[in-house]
Formats: sequence, structure tokens, C-alpha cells
Amino acid sequence: MKACAPGKLVLSGAYSVLEGAPAIVSAVDRFVCCDSARPAELVTPEVGAALAGAQAPAFDASALRVEGRKLGLGSSAAILVASLAAAADRQFQSEHALRQAIWERALAAHRQAQGGGSGVDVAASTWGGTLIARRSSDHSLQLEAVEMPSDLIVEVWASPVAASTPALLGAVARLRERAPQLHRSLLERLKAAAERAADALRRKQSAEIINELSEQRLGFEALGQAAGADIITPEVAQLARTAPPGAAVLPSGAGGGDIVLWCSRQASPSQFRELAATLGHRLLPLQLHARGVHRCQTESISSSGS
Repeated sequence: MKACAPGKLVLSGAYSVLEGAPAIVSAVDRFVCCDSARPAELVTPEVGAALAGAQAPAFDASALRVEGRKLGLGSSAAILVASLAAAADRQFQSEHALRQAIWERALAAHRQAQGGGSGVDVAASTWGGTLIARRSSDHSLQLEAVEMPSDLIVEVWASPVAASTPALLGAVARLRERAPQLHRSLLERLKAAAERAADALRRKQSAEIINELSEQRLGFEALGQAAGADIITPEVAQLARTAPPGAAVLPSGAGGGDIVLWCSRQASPSQFRELAATLGHRLLPLQLHARGVHRCQTESISSSGS
């Protein structure tokens, strides 16, 4: 059996989603594909936790990589979700039934292997589309399917370096331990902006969404300075300074510079694109609101790119 699962972009709510704020996450049309007819040459920790010794299917995650490195599009979650869909030993009456069958299992395995996390990347790879996701006090995820405003342009720029989400989260966790009041105030700022961004998305108010994404970038910068971590890298800060009014430039997810988002009602101008190219960034051709995990017919799949 063959299955494909999309990668993801976190547009809003990074860090604050762990404190109960809503995150905005969208599936992208770059897919991990798995084939249960062949064994995986590499079993990721997430797949190992989910399958508990059963044979893992071969996978191809090359669409979520460039020049041998991860793009920051949620490859571990996509590999996990596609593997579970391919390994499921029965047919399903609908894609919804398939997704429902693997969702909780994928979420639990991802959290087990990574020692926690919000799980929004697993949600995007499973259900697809664009979601407002909120973590409850029992760590379950409440998901709300939404549509992106038709006039909101999101460009995705890949940097020449890969970021380490665990390292960034670890730095913020250490800030909580040594300066809990400061940590709380910084996260409250981010939570408030994430709440406003989610509300604006429900009302399809592009200008308000953009404003709240810009506010979150400033909040990430303050959080990173306090934690001693490059959540906003010098390159992202430089790109943000070139953005005109009505545009937001910020990292996707936990930051670190691997993926930079341009969010506006107009495409980025030549000045921004020239600077991005000078800094080694490239515009990725992809679309948001992609299809969730599904059974598929593909060409031969080889295990590549974790």
C-alpha cells in the first residue's frame, strides 16, 4: 500500500501554542510518500514509536529537503503519518476514515519520540488544509478547519542553514526556569497576538492577520534575546526591516531562520527579493492548504531523507 502526507507551515502561535494559545498551521503541497511493499532502510524515532517493532514502510521525503538538509516543513511528522497510512492493513471507505484511524496514534508516537511538543505538524500532515489548533489542559488538540483569505499572499523562503527546534525550545525552557516572571510576560504577549491572529483568520481579515504576525515577530525577537537564542536570526531581522507597511516577515514555527515567511496582500518587491537572494535565501514553489494524508499510486519509492 502506498500513501502520501503533506508537510506543513506554522504561520502563527509558535511557542505560545504550548501555553494554550491557538496556532495557525497549513499543509503544503510537498509530500512524503511511503510504500508498505518495501521495508524502510531508515526507521525514524517517531515511526519506531508508532509501529513498535512492526515493519516500517519505505519512504521518500526528498520533497521536504534541499541539498541534503531539511527545509523545516515538518518532515518527521509527515514521514510518521504517511508510514502509518501505508502500513494500515485494511481498506477505508473514505480519506476521513483513514485519517481518523491514524490520528491519535500518530500524535501519541510523535510526542513520545520528541519528548512533548504541540503536535500541530502531525495535525497538518493528517488532516491537511489550514487549521486553528489549540492544546487543551489534558494536552489533546482541538482543531478548527478554516480557509485562508483569498487576498493573503504567503511566500516561503528557504535559508541556506537548518534550524534546530529542540535547541530553541530548550533555550526557552531554561528561561522559564531561571526567570519565570519574564518568561510569563513574554509568552503572554505572544499569546495575545496569536489569539488576535486566529480571530482575524476566522473573519478573513488579511490586514489584521498581517499586523498580528508582525507583532509576533517582535515578540519572538524579545523572547530570543531573553533566552539567548536566535529565534529571529540577523538575516530575518534584516529582511523584516525591508518590508513596507502592510507586510509581515517572520520565521515559520520555532524560528532559527530555516524558513522565512513573507505575508502581505501583494507579492514581495524586487528590493526584498534581491536582499533575500544576497543572503542565500530561495523562494520555494509551493501552495498552502494542501490535501491531507491519502492513499496513492506513486512511482517507485526509496527510503531517503529523514
